[in-house]
Amino acid sequence: MTTEHTANVYPDLPLTLSESGTGRPVLILHGGGGPATVAGLAAHLSRTAHTLTPVHPGWDGTPRPGRLTGVDDLAVAYLRLLADRGLDDVLVVGSSLGGWIAAEMALRDTAGLITGLVLIDAVGVHVPGETPADVFALDPRGLAERSWHDPDAHFVDPAGLSGARLASLRANMATMRVLAGDPYMHDPGLLRRLGRVRTPALLVWGASDRIVTPAYGAAYAAAFGDGRMEVVAEAGHLPHIERPDATFALIDAHLRRTTAGAAPRSATGPTARTAT
Repeated sequence: MTTEHTANVYPDLPLTLSESGTGRPVLILHGGGGPATVAGLAAHLSRTAHTLTPVHPGWDGTPRPGRLTGVDDLAVAYLRLLADRGLDDVLVVGSSLGGWIAAEMALRDTAGLITGLVLIDAVGVHVPGETPADVFALDPRGLAERSWHDPDAHFVDPAGLSGARLASLRANMATMRVLAGDPYMHDPGLLRRLGRVRTPALLVWGASDRIVTPAYGAAYAAAFGDGRMEVVAEAGHLPHIERPDATFALIDAHLRRTTAGAAPRSATGPTARTAT
């Protein structure tokens, strides 16, 4: 059973939150496409875990206080949510922009609430020669071409959308521009700071992602103190939608591996494999 409610982490910041399932807490953070892009992932994980899926303030008509202008602000708010709820042994799963938020949360998690990270085709770092595609400059077809392994199967023609839906999508993009538009899709100092994060981090990457390439993902994984990368074949920027079985299997294994009390894995350094 899924419940939807509002969590007031600050007087001026009500968070719209969906919860489902029981077990280890898993915080699921969506990317610029909004909460619908992680709905299937949340439904899958709720079979074995207690999932919490917030709507980032400003997405889908939710309020965003004027002071909330950066990804670091979201990271602090979500850590406050975990602390207010008395949650620990938390796995944080973030897609795209949500992966950036997850990395920033791990850097600030002085209480040790987070025991595992999954970053799915995340943005957030500067990798020389691997600048993320400019999603603000792309038309819908161009965005689809860079986002999907099979763009014809997933492209949605905006001409078929309602006026209300188009307005919501434009508002979502405007919020993303506020949070991540300058500097574009990264924190200049994040990559060098990630070595301090010893929380086991799994980076799942679509082999066909042309928003942020697998080379970008490999550099991201290598920066973590305990990072590992898995490449999903025949998938783009949203492998949990395009190749759900392969992606879910990787996340399920990391969920089990990082649960408090699980046997620690050997520290072999960053690796990159391809999941088929």
